[in-house]
Amino acid sequence: MAPRASWKGYLKLSLVSCPVRLYPATSASERISFNQLHKKTHNRINMKPVDPELGLVERSDLVRGYEYEDKQYIIIDDADLDAVRIESNHTMNIEAFVDEGEVDVIYQDAPYYLAPDGAMAEETFAVLREAMRKSGKLAIARLVLSSRERVVTIGARENGMFVCTLRNPNEVRGTNEYFGNIPDAKPDPEMLQLAEALIKQKETHFDPKNYEDRYEVALMAMIREKLKGHKPIIAAAPERGNVINLMDALKASLSQQAKPPAKSKSKAEEAPAKPARKAAAGGAPENPLKANLLKAVGKSKK
Repeated sequence: MAPRASWKGYLKLSLVSCPVRLYPATSASERISFNQLHKKTHNRINMKPVDPELGLVERSDLVRGYEYEDKQYIIIDDADLDAVRIESNHTMNIEAFVDEGEVDVIYQDAPYYLAPDGAMAEETFAVLREAMRKSGKLAIARLVLSSRERVVTIGARENGMFVCTLRNPNEVRGTNEYFGNIPDAKPDPEMLQLAEALIKQKETHFDPKNYEDRYEVALMAMIREKLKGHKPIIAAAPERGNVINLMDALKASLSQQAKPPAKSKSKAEEAPAKPARKAAAGGAPENPLKANLLKAVGKSKK
């Protein structure tokens, strides 16, 4: 069965246009969800609308209301919404083009796929798609979804196009409330170099298949065990070790990444720990963080 389009209309650039269909690019149907049941009867609970004066009411008796003052509403019906007609109701009119990397990820919201609507639209659709692909640009347009106009980006993706709705600027919180008290201090250059080396060792190519939802997998395993009548096995979270400073953590991480697992030794074979280095005569005590950093850098180069 063909997927159902969320929106149908026209993609328009100046005097060029073609009919298109918009489809959701993601689905939450595979997520584990729960229903509310009564604890004794195990009957599923129905959520029914209740009027404070009339009690239970039929959903057919419900209307839309906009609260313009406290507990004061104006009724909005379908005819009112139909009267609000703007071009983006049925047309995605491309207003501008921007570089692909220029749209801040914080504004990106819901993803969609865009496909031509019918064979007659395919040639025009392909020309617009390839023009955007070769120029490395995203189109900025508008369309109405769920009775709300949304600004969207449109870009080439495989044989089709990828559409992403953008959040309204007033929906995005400023950073000063969260980052304003973070001191603008420059990290120690040697410590920064060590952290960069650790990042380098963990570089890879992103594959979403490598990052499955482990909680969802464990949740389904528990459900299957309960269906079999077994008591679910609870996997305890690993205990946190002692808190160590940043340099020790970086040094340990680099050592673990760079070296193969060491063979186990008996206590008699273990070498005694080296005493801490003493400060130079008459000088200031050596910074332990700096000393650990120098050791870590030395080990990472071997």
